[in-house]
Amino acid sequence: MAQEKYDGDYWDSLWSRTIEQQAEKVALREPHSYLTEIAAELPPGCALDAGCGHGVETRWLVARGWKVKAVDFSLTALEYGKAAARDDGDAISDRIEWVQVDLGGWTPEPAKFDLVVSLYVHIAGQVAGMVERLAEGVMPGGTLLMVGHRPIDPTTGAKTSAADQNQVSVEAAKTVLAPPEWELKVAEERPRAHGQGVDAVILARRNN
Repeated sequence: MAQEKYDGDYWDSLWSRTIEQQAEKVALREPHSYLTEIAAELPPGCALDAGCGHGVETRWLVARGWKVKAVDFSLTALEYGKAAARDDGDAISDRIEWVQVDLGGWTPEPAKFDLVVSLYVHIAGQVAGMVERLAEGVMPGGTLLMVGHRPIDPTTGAKTSAADQNQVSVEAAKTVLAPPEWELKVAEERPRAHGQGVDAVILARRNN
């Protein structure tokens, strides 16, 4: 079987099918607990949602006082997020900037964001490079949260649904997020809360 090409056309096609076939599920999806638990302990500021998908985490942050730059490869997902934010009202939609980018090569504005979050993003290219680029966007004192599906389930040795994907790993994060510039608060693999498999969870604070 040919390996998928995770480009803009792939993501637009996937999101179009998902929105059409699972409209209610998409509309009712809750923001991920990794983000809500971390952000609940942070004062609102400026955030980057890197790989925002249809924007549920972005809208959750804005509803709690954050200003968010929401970026994704899929225009379909971004348009869905924009529409949902408009339905939330001007107080929400006016605090979000929606931008199409390829996280395989895009770099955010340096040291701009109090929080950079990237959940389950897979790219064409080296993961360590993506970690390094996204880390550049975190201001001193800011927080970086990255989560990725692991390609092999360590409990069974079986390939997971992410077996052919480049997602963040503990090893890649440790290579980039080194002291004294960074304090790694969490860098570990955890069983997924829902379904089978394992997540790599990275939580880091930029010291300077």
